[in-house]
Amino acid sequence: MNLRAPQAACPTFTAWRWLALLTLGAWLTGCASLPSEVDRPVSTALANPEQTRIGNAVQQRAARAGTRNDSGFALVNSAELAFTSRMALINAAQKTLDIQYYAIHADETTERMFDALRAAAARGVRIRILLDDFNTAGKNAQVLKIAFEPNIELRLFNPLPGNRRSLFFRILGSLKDVDRIQRRMHNKIFVADNAVAITGGRNLGETYFGQGEGTNFVDADVLAAGRIARELSHSFDQYWNNPLAYPVQSLMTRDEIEKIKPPSRAAAAAAPPVAAAQAPDGPSVQPTPASPAATQGMRTTTAPDGTVSVIEPLPDSTNLALLDWTWAPAVLLVDKPSKIAADADDVQQAQDTTVDGLLQLMSQASGDLLIVSPYFVPGQRMMDQFAAIRQKGVRIRVLTNSLASNDAPAAHIGYARYRKELLALGIEIYEMRAEQKGSLTSFGSTGSSGSAGGSRASLHSKIVVLDQRLLVIGSMNLDLRSQLQNTEVALAIRSSKLAGETIALIEPAMARGAYKVELLDGQLMWRAPQDSKLADTRSEPDASTGLKLMLKLLGPFAPEEML
Repeated sequence: MNLRAPQAACPTFTAWRWLALLTLGAWLTGCASLPSEVDRPVSTALANPEQTRIGNAVQQRAARAGTRNDSGFALVNSAELAFTSRMALINAAQKTLDIQYYAIHADETTERMFDALRAAAARGVRIRILLDDFNTAGKNAQVLKIAFEPNIELRLFNPLPGNRRSLFFRILGSLKDVDRIQRRMHNKIFVADNAVAITGGRNLGETYFGQGEGTNFVDADVLAAGRIARELSHSFDQYWNNPLAYPVQSLMTRDEIEKIKPPSRAAAAAAPPVAAAQAPDGPSVQPTPASPAATQGMRTTTAPDGTVSVIEPLPDSTNLALLDWTWAPAVLLVDKPSKIAADADDVQQAQDTTVDGLLQLMSQASGDLLIVSPYFVPGQRMMDQFAAIRQKGVRIRVLTNSLASNDAPAAHIGYARYRKELLALGIEIYEMRAEQKGSLTSFGSTGSSGSAGGSRASLHSKIVVLDQRLLVIGSMNLDLRSQLQNTEVALAIRSSKLAGETIALIEPAMARGAYKVELLDGQLMWRAPQDSKLADTRSEPDASTGLKLMLKLLGPFAPEEML
């Protein structure tokens, strides 16, 4: 998820309460500040990855493949594999683990991963975690405690000053620097021994691994080995050693983090009401014994229609050597960390961002362009490029979120402005259906009882497939925020095989898990997914009256670069 425009305020707030909040915010603005003298020891990625088990296995697999390509890839096409592949890399690492994310959520799934990280650190693995600071308030502040473990370093990128009890008050306390705080490090990188990496759209947390009890994200990653993994590590080093990366210890103590720890679910339930309100060839990694968190029994979730589904605990690991690895030419697209500090106008004039590179690739399409972007706010410049691509006769298909499935409804406002124009250009649009389960088994499938948590799905994958031969997968959305404000990372892989595998995952999702939007007599029509037994509709499907009203009221006024 990106930092998006604030949602509408609760109507129960009175004017004097808002005045009090703004007054407090002004006071916090004057008081909160970041430390000026910070000790940031410079460190870099492992120099000789081939001397580790993982690096040696990569070299052996490349030799057996008999290829000149120096990078190998395997699609991570399910939530289960997304979790177990990361666990496999943690378990197999001998020297280093470099982990860079926009968000890490404090929950049982993350704690299982952190347990594995602690075990790796205990056997001598150097662990560096670089986390964007925006989502480290409230419950999620507890993930920062891992910075105080031996052999583990955690730095926060572009931090917000002030108390971490509440994200709302942290934002209020940073109003004097609003241009900076809305620019976030959105990169997602996970590298073991500078030899094998994972990148894509996922953050870390149960909703990204099919374990959420409500909405789960439909996402995609790719495992990358060899030279491209080393390039990802080099990118990590640039961010890690940047002046905007603050060691946690320079911002908080362990005691301060502990003091803002929210009560456990059991404690909150037992507390009196008033108190509660206050309150590519990976190594041959064999599955390890299940952790206590994995053996606590099944959890259940109940859908709005009363259907009860079981959330099965994820396995602890997977054997990466058994995956289908493809060796192919690839290019790393990555923003420089200086993009966070740059003026948006300077960024646009430079035209060297990850999204700009992606747009340049897209302009080379000659036959077919398949786009998956959960937040799709093209802007006029991108629209002009789409028009030029269509003039060449290229078929363009876009899968994005519907208003109901979008976890950031404000982003839908910017997309809705261009929907009719996109359709008029002949671009095919599919919007993800919300009322389906996030998938553990395949991209965008509705799953089955016992295979996934939650009863709703929200698209979070960021994928472009060009002419069925070039696959681009990463953290970027096709919107102005990714283009001008956030830093992003992506891999462009030239492989008909990987492109075909990805298309085979996406097309069924469009057919059976998404509404096809059409323009009929100048008005929008949503065609129901195949075999869904749903009716076509002329209004935003599955969306509440409140969401539809928000779209109409805020649509004409919200600035696109903020969505």
